[in-house]
Amino acid sequence: MPDWLSLAESLAASPVLYAVLIAVSLLDSFLPLIPSEPVVILAGIAGATGQTNIMLVIAATTTGAFLGDLVPYSIGRLMGERALKRLPVGTKRRKAYDWFERELDSRGGFVLVSTRFIPVGRYLATGTAGVVRYPLRKFMLYVAISTSTWSAYTALSGYLGGVFFQENTLLSIAVGVGFALAVTGAVEFSRYVRRRRNPVKVRTDTLS
Repeated sequence: MPDWLSLAESLAASPVLYAVLIAVSLLDSFLPLIPSEPVVILAGIAGATGQTNIMLVIAATTTGAFLGDLVPYSIGRLMGERALKRLPVGTKRRKAYDWFERELDSRGGFVLVSTRFIPVGRYLATGTAGVVRYPLRKFMLYVAISTSTWSAYTALSGYLGGVFFQENTLLSIAVGVGFALAVTGAVEFSRYVRRRRNPVKVRTDTLS
């Protein structure tokens, strides 16, 4: 497996970097060990120093992530019932699948957009959307929104870090990663709050 961060750093002033961004963001959509965020942040830093075009960085990253999210969705649609047979009722994986199925049915847009910011969540959401045959047009619309916002915030976090800390690349990366983690944490916290509120609502409805 290539060292994506070193590769991106060596190509910071080359148009080939945009191809690297497409590749790394595409692969990261279904392969957990691909470090897309640090690579995109590094490209954002390069944009702050004039080595790259920040808009092209965002466009390339969005393109790769969008195409990448179609992979687990397509696999899920093809596998369908066979995928469910590998998820015995009562197991943690089946419970996770059932939860995603319910959430996609009731608030698919929110699930697909918010889970893009959660590495493991994005794989489960897009794959499950395929298994349950979530409408392709709606899936593509929400994935377009999620990947473009994810790409913009990741690249711009690096860009802003580069603007304020141009003389210290490591500090720029640290600031960019910190901002990315903060946004991801905020998304996950909002999901936690929603989960905490739902049982209360259910009990209230039952009592009434």
